[in-house]
Amino acid sequence: MTEIRGRIHSMESFGAVDGPGIRYVLFLQGCPLRCLYCHNPDTWDPVGGREVSASEIVREIAEYRNFIRSGGVTLSGGEPLLQAAFAREVFRLCRQEGFHTALDTAGSVGLAVARPVLEMTDLVLLDIKAAEPALCRELTGNDGSNARALLQFCESIGKPVWIRHVLVPGITLLPERLGILAESLRNFTCIRRVELLPFHKLGEYKWRELGIEYRLHATPPPAEEELAVARSIFSACGLPLA
Repeated sequence: MTEIRGRIHSMESFGAVDGPGIRYVLFLQGCPLRCLYCHNPDTWDPVGGREVSASEIVREIAEYRNFIRSGGVTLSGGEPLLQAAFAREVFRLCRQEGFHTALDTAGSVGLAVARPVLEMTDLVLLDIKAAEPALCRELTGNDGSNARALLQFCESIGKPVWIRHVLVPGITLLPERLGILAESLRNFTCIRRVELLPFHKLGEYKWRELGIEYRLHATPPPAEEELAVARSIFSACGLPLA
């Protein structure tokens, strides 16, 4: 049988923020989105990174079994669903090893492609850019409809989801926009956690190195008061904040 191969950007063997417990986080290469605040633009190129087989990378992961025993394995990116067959095979092999699996995705591919991966993972970390299609398109070049379909599918099969949303002052960190997003999420029973992530510019230097214009150069990080308002809006909708 021909082994399924994919391209990886990097890995983190002791991740503590991409799912429950201590996790091995594998960052896959390639992303169809162009998020204004992306801190990994070096993952965009689908032919970059290192090519490996799924079995090879899972053997590497298994060497960290003692560290991730109470956590698991997270596939991130880039957009891991851009390599759906590879992602599914990695998850299948990780399950055979007894590892909890999590998919960190922006839901930026169609549901027909994403479904086999979603069915194989234990948890979905879904990055929702915005509730409004026009704002999603402004932020990423995509209207966000695939992410909404992915969330609906997770609801239909009872797949646990952690929502992630980046708070960008003057763009997403506005009470009216946060209210629209929170209202759109409040009735989903699959949502187990909402992580409101403050905008930062730690990856700005990568944009410069790649010769790409960084349009948020003058945007400051959120103030504590702004973060408190955002949290109160989601709490008022009964959403489980991290």
